[in-house]
Amino acid sequence: MTNTKRATLAGGCFWCIEAPMEELDGVLDVTSGYAGGHTENPTYREVCSGDTGHAEVVQVEYDPDRIAYEDLLDVFFTVHDPTQLNRQGPDVGTQYRSAIFTHDEAQHETAAAYIDALDAEGGYDDSVVTEIEPLETFYEASEEHQNYYEKNPEDAYCSFHAQPKIEKVREKFAEKTA
Repeated sequence: MTNTKRATLAGGCFWCIEAPMEELDGVLDVTSGYAGGHTENPTYREVCSGDTGHAEVVQVEYDPDRIAYEDLLDVFFTVHDPTQLNRQGPDVGTQYRSAIFTHDEAQHETAAAYIDALDAEGGYDDSVVTEIEPLETFYEASEEHQNYYEKNPEDAYCSFHAQPKIEKVREKFAEKTA
């Protein structure tokens, strides 16, 4: 039986994080959904309104014997801009914030140390604004939002925003892709 763990990450539109994560060897499943809000069982429209407090997230199920949590963080911080507060590119609002929803204290400590190192390296013009908070509840998005890029590769949004992120992962993390 495979040892599995989960990571829950928010970096803008979930489609743009889901597709690059699915490229990685050791990632078993990626589910788009919502976390960090105050409304039970929110719909996509409700989350998009910005009124539920949720972020669009992906929940990554992975085999830690094949890929480390730190590797997931490497990819996560490569495919989004962690210095943009409550936005990613054209998507604006708290639902598009940069956040890591941790599943345990070890993930929290690892994520905090990772962000401290990013800030210390000074690789960004601005400070990293990625929030770290414990995951309370994950709500799965509707089926139409699962594997969205895979089902809609010709979609203009995907072509313009998701495809470059996938290419970046394939290039920068070739040894970690499936």
